[in-house]
Parts: sequence; structure tokens; C-alpha cells
Amino acid sequence: MNNIIEVKNLSKSFGNKMALKNVSFKVQKGETFGFLGPSGSGKTTTIKMLTSQLIQTTGEIKVFDQLLKKQKDPLFMKRIGILTDNSGLYERLTVYENLLLYSQLYDVNQKQINGVLEVVNLQNDSKTQVKKLSKGMKQRITLARAMLHKPDLLFLDEPTSSLDPVNTKHIHDGLRQLNKQGTTIFLTTHDMMEAEHLCDRVAFLHQGEIKQLDTPQNLRIQYMDSSVTLLLKDNQSIVVDKDEKGAETIYQYMKSGEVISIHSNEPTLGEIFVQITGRELA
Repeated sequence: MNNIIEVKNLSKSFGNKMALKNVSFKVQKGETFGFLGPSGSGKTTTIKMLTSQLIQTTGEIKVFDQLLKKQKDPLFMKRIGILTDNSGLYERLTVYENLLLYSQLYDVNQKQINGVLEVVNLQNDSKTQVKKLSKGMKQRITLARAMLHKPDLLFLDEPTSSLDPVNTKHIHDGLRQLNKQGTTIFLTTHDMMEAEHLCDRVAFLHQGEIKQLDTPQNLRIQYMDSSVTLLLKDNQSIVVDKDEKGAETIYQYMKSGEVISIHSNEPTLGEIFVQITGRELA
């Protein structure tokens, strides 16, 4: 089985509003697949359908090579992890007690709790009641819970939206490690840098439709312009075309020892998204 997820002609409507329109994509085993789009573009709706929290209006969903509507076995649920906006916690229990309860439900060795707490940088808060924690800390607990049983497929809906840069790095490092161990990750985000750092492929979702789907590198190459920028010793930047004249200019600056750096003018994923859709990711 090369594809963990297969979605074909998926649509979802709420009354007269179409949240998703004829969406099709596949997620390969072992990859981190990113859904990029601004708030309201259909990212969360997609995750909820992929995890049986919502039923599609039309279209077909397969997970682990089985039609999703046929997945009633609890063993199926043990193969996935979910972090969404409604991932509830027991407020009166401590951080550790929340994860201990979850480990018992999923037959997970409780020794793994300390490991996931370290990944989300909460190892020093394990005895703290959840109700005393900040929103960002609660988000890290729900992420630790989703990772605890090392699922085959992990759904993450905006996993670092409330986190500072230090804790975001902890989460990213942990997700990379989990992915290396074999977990396939389906990630929704409007953070272009997060997608750059984590995703093997990304889909641009806008107004319920996929506008582009490829690797970040291929997208940057496709939308890059035909120029390079030279940074010179006097902090001056020179933009030259990638042609014979530009090559001669680069040679002359290098010959005189003026060049500090040379880089191609590849756009960021955010810039590409704006170019395709006409609006920002945020």
C-alpha cells in the first residue's frame, strides 16, 4: 500500500454554502502532506471528514486502502492520531494524569509519557493541573496525546498556532522524528514557514478548491523569476538576469572580490500562494 489516504471528487456543503468543491488528492505512506490555506478555506472541514467527524456530501475517501465509511473497528482508530480544535482535556487532572488515562485507553506503555512530554517541552509541568495552564500549553498537551501511541497516520490541524518560536521548534523536531519512525502526517496550516520546514508535498487550498499541489521545491522553481541577487561588500544588492550579460556582471564583481553572496530569487510558499489566489495565507 503506497497511499495512506485517497480522496476523489470530495465535496462538502453546509446548507447553500460549499465548503469543499470536487477535491482530489493522495497522501503517500511515510510523507508529511500539507494543506495550506487561510482561515475558512476548508482545511479543518477536510480533516474532520478524513477522521469521520463529518460526512462528505459527495465523493469518496479511502484510508489505509479501505472506504472510510466502512471503518467501524476500534483497531482502525488506534492507527490514527488527531489534533483538532475540539481536542478536549480533563481540566481537573494533571498533565501526566491526562496522558496516563489516554495510555490506558490505547494500551500504551506509560513509560512513553515522559518521552512525549519532552517532545512538547512540558516535562517540568507534568504535575500541574490542566486548568492552570495557558492556551498554548494545553495545545501542546493535546499534541502529546495525539503522538503518544505512535500512530500510523497523524492528523494535525494548525498544531503550532498558539506557540512561541522556541516551543514551535520543539514540536517540529518531534514531528520530524515521528515521521522518520514511519508515521504519515497530514498537516493543515496557514504558516508558510511551517510547511517549508516539514512538508514533502503541499496543496494550496482556496475557497474550498485545490489550486496547486506539488513539492515546495518544485513550486519555488516553477514560480521563480529569471534573475539572481548579488550581495556586495558595501551591502549593496545587485539583481542580474540569468543570461550572458548577467554572467559577465557576476564574473566582474567576483573577480574584484566584491561578492559576499549569490542567491537565486525563488519565491516563498506564501508569495506563491498570493500569486495563485490573490490573497494572503493568514
